[in-house]
Order: sequence, then structure tokens, then C-alpha cells
Amino acid sequence: MPRRTSRTALDRLRTPGRLTGFLKSASICVLIAGLLSPLAQTASAAEAAAPNDYCGGQCSDILPPGENGNATLAQVLLNQAFGTQPDHAEDQLGPYANLAKGYPALTNSTINTFFNDASFGVASDQVASTLSPAGRTDVTIVRDKKTGVPHITGTTRYGTEFGAGYAAAQDRLWLMDVFRHVGRGQLTAFAGGAPSNQGLEQQFWRNAPYSEADLQAQIDNAVAANGARGQQALADANAYLAGINSYIDASDSGRYFPGEYVLTGHKDSITNAGTIDHFKITDLVALASVIGSLFGSGGGGEVNNAISLMAAQERYGVTKGTEVWESFRERNDPEAVLTVHNGESFPYAPKPASAQGEALPDAGSVSTEPLVYDPTGTGADQSASAASATATANALTSAKRGMSNALVVSGKYTASGHPVAVFGPQTGYFAPQLLMLQEIQGPGISARGASFAGLSMYVELGRGQDYSWSATTSGQDIIDTYAVELCQDDYHYLYHGTCTAMEKIEQKNSWAPTTADGTAAGSYTMRVWRTKYGPVEYRATAGGKKVAYTTLRSSYLHEADSIIGFQMLNDPDYVKSPQTFQSAVQHINYTFNWFYADSTHTAYYNSGNNPVRASGVDAEFPVWAQSAYEWKNWNPATNTADYTPASAHPNSIDQDYYISWNNKQAKDYATASWGDGSVHRGNLLEDRVKKLVAAGGVTRASLVKAMADASLADLRAEDVLPDLLKVINSSTVTDSTAAAAVSKLQAWLTAGGKRTETSAGSKKYADADAVRILDAWWPLLAKGIFEPGLGASLYTAMQANLPVDESPSAAHGPTGAHAGSSFQYGWWSYVDKDVRAVLGESVQGPLADKYCGGGSLSACRDTLISTLKTAAGKTAAQVYPGDTLCSAGDQWCADSIVQRTLGGIKHYNISWQNRPTFQQVVEFTSHR
Repeated sequence: MPRRTSRTALDRLRTPGRLTGFLKSASICVLIAGLLSPLAQTASAAEAAAPNDYCGGQCSDILPPGENGNATLAQVLLNQAFGTQPDHAEDQLGPYANLAKGYPALTNSTINTFFNDASFGVASDQVASTLSPAGRTDVTIVRDKKTGVPHITGTTRYGTEFGAGYAAAQDRLWLMDVFRHVGRGQLTAFAGGAPSNQGLEQQFWRNAPYSEADLQAQIDNAVAANGARGQQALADANAYLAGINSYIDASDSGRYFPGEYVLTGHKDSITNAGTIDHFKITDLVALASVIGSLFGSGGGGEVNNAISLMAAQERYGVTKGTEVWESFRERNDPEAVLTVHNGESFPYAPKPASAQGEALPDAGSVSTEPLVYDPTGTGADQSASAASATATANALTSAKRGMSNALVVSGKYTASGHPVAVFGPQTGYFAPQLLMLQEIQGPGISARGASFAGLSMYVELGRGQDYSWSATTSGQDIIDTYAVELCQDDYHYLYHGTCTAMEKIEQKNSWAPTTADGTAAGSYTMRVWRTKYGPVEYRATAGGKKVAYTTLRSSYLHEADSIIGFQMLNDPDYVKSPQTFQSAVQHINYTFNWFYADSTHTAYYNSGNNPVRASGVDAEFPVWAQSAYEWKNWNPATNTADYTPASAHPNSIDQDYYISWNNKQAKDYATASWGDGSVHRGNLLEDRVKKLVAAGGVTRASLVKAMADASLADLRAEDVLPDLLKVINSSTVTDSTAAAAVSKLQAWLTAGGKRTETSAGSKKYADADAVRILDAWWPLLAKGIFEPGLGASLYTAMQANLPVDESPSAAHGPTGAHAGSSFQYGWWSYVDKDVRAVLGESVQGPLADKYCGGGSLSACRDTLISTLKTAAGKTAAQVYPGDTLCSAGDQWCADSIVQRTLGGIKHYNISWQNRPTFQQVVEFTSHR
């Protein structure tokens, strides 16, 4: 069967085939003719003066596909029928895509061929429009001709934030509406019952099943805890909401609102009947809960850890099984690439000498807590069940695909003497994009960059007057699993010795077919049982007692708190140095790595509310829900506790260079996800940047080249394949099939081991056969090496902790295939360490056993050759089976990046790159 591409909200609009029948081209033209008049608002050209800008024209950014993420019904229909694009909907996609083949010849002077000029302000001859939203005299929104980015300038704080809200709605209203419904678990009722929509709302609502009272309490608590800044944040949010709602009213009466509201049945295209609901402040928290869950919540997976540990102990015995498990866990691998690489130690969540309070489940007793109840129609069919299973796995895994990378070099090693940074978040590829670009200038705010749509009252990643900042997902463990002992029935539990009722939280959804989503009618109820220790995720027995396993996250009920840190980052009177930058991001409770550069200094800080655990608690496994094993000074009413001090978080100022690609932060600092071993995609950056720094004279262009070169590298080829070939070539290869495959792989490796087109736009890979062979070989060789020694049961259990592979063509993570980000999670370190051990090479932090060929070089060679021959015999159609976008065997297309539709506008797919979605290139020339 062809592999189906995962779909998200309104992905069914991606092809005109979903708009059949009455929407033939002739009737589309008639319909469009009646809709064209209200498409645009009147705008006049005016000059926008640039505020203080210390970057000297050396700040750049990019965010595909384009700034304009709204489209009227007429524009949607034109796009579906003829492929035409609204202004600025796609103009950043080409430059972004072209870097893949253009980077080898890159110079400082040609950077903005592939990026936007991110200087403050707009030159007078580049002003496309100026708008005073709602007729206000205290704010203007200027848009530039090249990209249509809003440059918001206010003379009052309220007006500035009103303008930010208005601009956000201009560019992302539909997307904002989609994600406030995702955060509330109401997507299917709003946008349709497609299986992908079911999966999306289930994945996020399982982790953040908030009531309206919960959402409001977050706001009240964040304001109360932060004094004047809390009050300012509330005022900013209300002004921002007023701007959003003003645009809703204006676009509704002017009939230029997003066309998706018509296609999903919320508005009538003829009578304009129907409503677009105003946004309210709790919607912002619902939005924040989605973003925080997706990118900033490290941890979880303790039950899966326990199951795999017990499988190891069953196979080897307790002592040896624990040793094997720990060697695969790589808690503190000495060969792991580090962001803080000066040897400084930051101990967090270490393995205790004697674990206390562990509550491992009885073998075979674990079952996942159901989320969906009483399904009907398409809420109960096979596609719905598959979507639900995927959503559950994504919600409960510790392998959070947060993505993002950073390359930052101290001025000591640059040509100019000023630091250089190339950094940004990998947030996936969507149409419209989850992020939006903006510049905000007003009292207490001066910044340009990217913000998540609907949360753009401040720039979240970008630049200030004389500094820039960015983030990558860090993944340290802020989620613990507790075993609550049941009493009375399955919905009561012991809390400090008292039998206590669980709280039932429900969300009932139903849907019917629309023009946008033809999924037949269906419904279901999502139900979560909450305890003081968090939502129930599993049921089991432990020591013969019936228990529910719950997950407690330190940011649970606190997604709104981080607004203070972002407010500080935008304040030029607050951030004036690397120290004040670090102070600002300490107020962000999401698990992120933060990077900073100004004209003189660089800095790094790892954020997140890291709970102080009870002595002896091992964060890797479930513990009993008893006071002795709770977080220090934990208050269940507010979900607050003692957190590790800022000095205990990995941090640094003016290290020679920093790299991050979701790798280990520092020595002794444990992360929740598996795979921080000898081979990690962070090595692709580390090797290149370290070489640049050793040579000196680093420039913006050379650092972009390093990033771009790494973005095309196949991690398996660059860092593991040489040793695999060393084993195979330890004797002459006599088998013709194997010899031919080895020859192709060696030639590809010699050429650099990259997945790159023969020429720009060819849609054919150079070394295509070698790429195909390695894609087919990797899962076969991993199984051939490890399953005989581990046994089938343990080998399978370990894959629940860490998937074997994550090639560009594989469907992985919340967005499925065509997602760009690759090689974050896989068994490359295990294969690397084992093969090196078999070769007799030195291995720090080795696996507990030698697995390939049982430790015999000749037997290992036989395993590799046998699996290589099988892989070489697989056709392209078998390796790349095709999906709704690509025909079977189309290797380039299988890897290609798709701007996954969240609305009615579709875009072309681009050649694979493994790089940030929003990206900055910065080198400040001076400082205030």
C-alpha cells in the first residue's frame, strides 16, 4: 500500500480535487468576480524612520513560505484552480530553498540573496503601505515591498500592542483560530473531522486538559507573581487582543476575512451570515499550551523506561540487565557532543547511588489510559483509531522532536572581531507558517524577529537594537511519573493516606462534512482523569497493587508564566549585556537553550523550571505518589515547587564557540530523551565550527556555509559509514552484489555523503543509488547487529525509547513525512560504539556487550555484508513507496519538504534541507 502523508488541519484543501463539482474553473471565475472588490484595504506610501540600529546592515533573517498567511475566499479559489499566490504568501520560499545549491559560492555580500535584510525600519522607497489600524493616531503598521513584513511603530504602549495584534490578525487570523481550538481540544468541531485533526487535538489535549477556569487561573497567577511587569504583561495582552478583534470586525464588515471561514461553514459567502468569534485572553494561554507542549516540555517516558529495563533484566538477570540498560541509556556519555564544552559540570537528574521509591509496574500489566470515549461515525473508524494511536505515542514519548540549531562564534575568532551567529528554530514547515515576522517599536519595546502566531505581542526570537537571541529545544527532564495507589474503585486514589476522587475533565466534539473537509459526520468525547499528581496516562499493577501512572510537569498550569521573560527580551532598557540577557531568559519556564550575541559578547543559558527532586529519586523511572518522593516543597494546589537555581543550569559567557542541535547541554546534565551518545546530529555542527574556529577569520558567510553544509549531510554516512566500511573491507569483498554496493557507498562518502541534487532544480540526487542503499540498509543492519544479542523482546522495547532511524523520507514526529528535520533520534551512536569495539578501537562509555557478530570481526562482517546485499536488492519503489504527493520510487520527492497546509493556500515542495525554519544571520558592529 502507498504510504500516506500525515495531514493536519485543512490539509484536504491541498489539491483542487477536494473542491470538485460546482467549483469547476468557469464557475470559479464567476464566483471570484463577485468576490474581488473587497480584497484589500486602502494604503498609502510613507517613510518609516529606523530607530537605533547597531547592526550596520549585517542582520538578516528568513521565514518561508511568506509573511502573508491570510487569503480571502477568492484568493483561495484562485490558488486551488490556477496556482496563483496572494502577495507575499510565497516570496521567501525560493530564497530559502536556493541556499541548498547556492551556499558553496556564498559571500558576505550575497547573503541577502538567500535571506532578508533584517535592519530596523523601512527605507522610504521600499514602503509598500502604511496603515493606522482602526484609525488610531498612536500606531502605524508599515509594510515593505519585498516581503510585506509589518513594521509596527507606536507612540503609546497600548497603541503599539494594539498594532501588533492587528498585524497578527492581518497575517495569521485563520491559523490563530485553528490553534486556539487545538489548545482547547476543539479542532475537529471547528475545522473538520479528518483523522489528522483528530490526532492533533488528542495529542495536545492529553498533556494539557485545561478547563476555562484553569486557563484564567494561569493568567491571574502570572500577573500576581510578577509585580509591575505582570501588570504590564496583562495590559499588553489586552491591547493585543483589542487589535486582533478590531481586525476581525473590520474584515468581517469589509468581507476580506480568510476564506477558510467560508469553506469550513463558519461564514456564508453570499449573505455574510455567520460569525468569527472574538479572541479572549484565555485563548492566548490555550495557544501557549500547544507551543510549550510541542517545543518546550522535556521529559516523560518513565513507564517506557521501566518496561525496557524489566525486559533487559528478564533476559540477562537483574545485575547484568541493569548494566545493559544503562549502557544504552547513555545518561552521561563521555563521547557526547556538548554545548558547554569547557569541562564545566552542571549535575542534574543523576543516577542515584541507591534509588528510592521506585514503582516499577508488574510485568505485562501496563495499559495506556484511553482518551477517546463513545466514538461514532468517522470518530470510530480505522483511520481514526490509527490517528489516535499515533497521537498517544507522540504525547507520551520522551523523544520530543523540538529541533532547532545554533552556531555562535566569539569575536576572538572572527575576521571583524565581532561575534557572528547563525541560529533559529526548526518549527516544521506549514502554510501558513506557525511563526510570523514583525518589527515592533514602541515605549519599552524595540525588536524585530519571529513570534508564534497569536502570541506575537512580543518578538520571541530575533534581534534588539544591539543584540540578538535565539533558542533550541533542550529536553531536560521536567516531567515525572508517579504511581498513585487506587482505592475504592478505578477513579479514587490515595493522597497522603486519604482516599481521594480523581477529577474528570471532558471535551465532547462532533463534526460534519464541509467544502474544506469532506470527512463524514462523527463524534467522540475526550476524557482525562486528573489527580493532584497530574493526568492519568497509564494503568497497571505495581507490587500487586492497582495503580494509575500520572505525569506531573513543572510547567503544567504555568504556560502563561514565560510571558515575563519574553517581555524582558524586547525591552532595550533591560537587556544591555550577556548577564541581563541570561537574567531575562531565566524567567522562561520552557525547556530551551538560549543563545545571545552582541558586538562584543556571546552567551548561553538553559531555561526551564527544573524541580528539586527528593533524595534518592531516579528521574528515569516512576516513583510512588507519597510525600517522601515528591518534589521539594511541592504545592499541588498551584503546582509549584523548589527549582534548581540559575547557577545550576548550564550557562556560559564568551566561550570560544557554541553549537546546539538538541544535543547534550553540558557534562553531567541529563536530558530526558535518549540518544546523547558518540554520534549525534550536533556533531555535524561541532566538527565544522570547530574547524572554522581553529583556522580563525570566521565570517557571516563562512558560518552560514557551515550550517548549510551540515544541513545536507546524512549523519549516518558522515559519522558511521566509514567504520562500517572498515569492517567490510577488513577482507576482500568477493560477492559482486556486495562489492558494487560498497563501491557506490565509498564513492558517495568520498564526495561528502550529502543528500543533494545533481544541479539546482534537477530533482535528482547525486549518488542516488548510494543514498537508496543506505536508506534501505540502516534498519536492516541495526536489527542484524543487535537483535541476536538483545533478543526480539528487548530489541523491540528499546525502540520504544529510541527509534532506530530518522531519515528524511521517514514519517516521524507530529507532522509525519516531508518535515525537513531529520537524524535527531536514531541508533547511530549504538552502531558506532559497537562497531568500533568490534574493530578493537578505543571506546569511551562502551555498550555493556559487543553485539555485532557476537564480538567477532569476521562474524560481524558477515552480518553487514548479508544485510547490505539485501538492501542493495531493494528497488527505489520499495525503499520510497510513495504517498499522496510522491509516486513510488521518487527519491527526491520522498525527501522533499512540504509546506503542510493549515489553510487554503498550497505551495510547491522544495529540496530537502535539515535547517531552521526561521533563521537569523547576525553580526553587530557596535553597542549602545
